[in-house]
Amino acid sequence: MYDQATQSELIRFARIDAGSTIIDVYPGEGDWTRLFSDIVGAEGKVYSFVPAEVADFKNDPVGQMRALASEPGRENVEAVSADLAAMPEVTQPADVIWLHLFYHDLHTKLIQAKGATAAAFNRAVFERLKPGGRYVIVDHAAATGSGTSDTQSLHRIDPASARAEVEAAGFILDAESNLLARPADRHAVKVFDPSIKGETDRFVYRFVKP
Repeated sequence: MYDQATQSELIRFARIDAGSTIIDVYPGEGDWTRLFSDIVGAEGKVYSFVPAEVADFKNDPVGQMRALASEPGRENVEAVSADLAAMPEVTQPADVIWLHLFYHDLHTKLIQAKGATAAAFNRAVFERLKPGGRYVIVDHAAATGSGTSDTQSLHRIDPASARAEVEAAGFILDAESNLLARPADRHAVKVFDPSIKGETDRFVYRFVKP
């Protein structure tokens, strides 16, 4: 996770407030889900959404999120799982849908082997957001012009490609941030490499559903 100041700025950027409904897509260990739970409060709701495409991982991501939802004070959290494109079937209309370091995975063999596509998922996000709702994507940047060619090998995506795909679903780019920009990253190394892990150049986009 980031330091507290960076976390706060990302939450401000996403415009998450008390009473909001949030869908945290592929929540990992649940760090963001916990933060969102604290912010939205008793009048809000956080869906910790584990895509069915990854639900059988050995670390039991669904079980982890169910355990998180049962923690004291987490009554506003619900752990749910379904195919990526079926997200609207297990969640309610949302103010914010949050993807942190996951969008590029929509182009990997693991996800696509089970039938998911970026286009189908973006349509599902559009359906599930309320009018004026925000679709926030934070991801590892690939080299300009590389498109989706590095999603499998380096776990990166060209920001322009991600933007074009999301806009094709009907979204409007509302804002972008350079908060996580790292000019020293040459975009040529896998994000898990010790030389760059945790310090990758990352783009931050906020799209709006008209």
